[in-house]
Amino acid sequence: MPSSKSHVVPPDQRQAALAQRRNLKMAQSAHAYVRGSTVKFYEWLEASAAGGKIPDGPPVWICGDCHVGNLGPVANAKGRIGIQIRDVDQTVIGNPAHDLIRLGLSLATAARGSDLPGVTTARMLERMIEGYMMALDAELGGATVAKKPSVVRIGMREAIGRTWKHLAKDRIKDVRPTIPLGKRFWPLTEEERAAVEELFKKDQVRRLVTALHLRDDNDRIELLDAAYWVKGCSSLGRIRIAVLLSVGDGHYHEGGLSLIDIKEAVQAAAPRAPKTPIPRDNAERVVVGAQNLSPNLGDRMRPARLLDKAVFLRELLPQDIKLDFDHLTREEATRAAFFLAAVIGKAHARQMDEETRKSWRGELGRNRTKSLDAPSWLWSSIVDLIVGHEAAYLEHCRRYAERNDR
Repeated sequence: MPSSKSHVVPPDQRQAALAQRRNLKMAQSAHAYVRGSTVKFYEWLEASAAGGKIPDGPPVWICGDCHVGNLGPVANAKGRIGIQIRDVDQTVIGNPAHDLIRLGLSLATAARGSDLPGVTTARMLERMIEGYMMALDAELGGATVAKKPSVVRIGMREAIGRTWKHLAKDRIKDVRPTIPLGKRFWPLTEEERAAVEELFKKDQVRRLVTALHLRDDNDRIELLDAAYWVKGCSSLGRIRIAVLLSVGDGHYHEGGLSLIDIKEAVQAAAPRAPKTPIPRDNAERVVVGAQNLSPNLGDRMRPARLLDKAVFLRELLPQDIKLDFDHLTREEATRAAFFLAAVIGKAHARQMDEETRKSWRGELGRNRTKSLDAPSWLWSSIVDLIVGHEAAYLEHCRRYAERNDR
């Protein structure tokens, strides 16, 4: 068996290696392709015949990339856990209908991946709208207005019981204060390492690290290790660095180690609402969006500059995990659709006053057919997008297979 060192890629070979990994990951399933094709989603949406029928919802911060993998348990700086949005790279002040369509497409492809019949997709969209509209009706600040499906309950139980050792095992495969180079972590250039060391001397970054409830503002912070992080489909050509820190007096006690994710912030693919103020700096946009949409996550994020590029930093916590939607029953699929839409509805609703929520809810209640208790524009958009994504996914697999056969 090859050692982990055999997977190490030097900095000058990153681009080709990342492109290969991205293509492989997106070829694994239609659902994986949907998750990795945010830009194409908005291109298809704009070109779709259903696109002109989408209502202009009230301008609020939206996720912009609202698929099922971007929702899950998220802890705040004090350790409290809630189901919220986990990834806000694409966040903008935009049309909340775009989050609904993106979530519906993701749920539909997840259902197809679980070999569920098409009628289940129709029922999922109906339940999705029910959950979202119920969240618009609920009092802000209250509990999430949905019974958690089993996949969420299991994820929450796992999140509550996790500690630093679990995070180290999952993320860095080691509980020692180093980041082992291999398949998931590659070496930094000298310039990158020096820039990271300089970044963690700044007060705003120090305050991010000491913000957790087990730490003190005056705690000593030592940079133990840093590496380029091979992560997801979005790493291609962008800064993505994992930084391991020692905080306080000891390396191993709970709160004594800190794993920071540094990620480059780039222009969002999601269209912005016209004539609405939004931070011009992409890192500031991401952090402000997180604070509005996912307070638990926004609590532990900061914008910064690294190598003259906009980046945002967040401390990873053991409780931040991804939910498993790979194998769904009919009942679980519809229940998950209701619950996840309620989470998104709550994130949108907290930004609206009562009159705006009422008006938006009324808009969502229109344009329904006798055979489907969900807006016709939502169903039409999902159908058009599934057709486009399925064809693009198969073409991606064909091109990828051809390149590997050469």
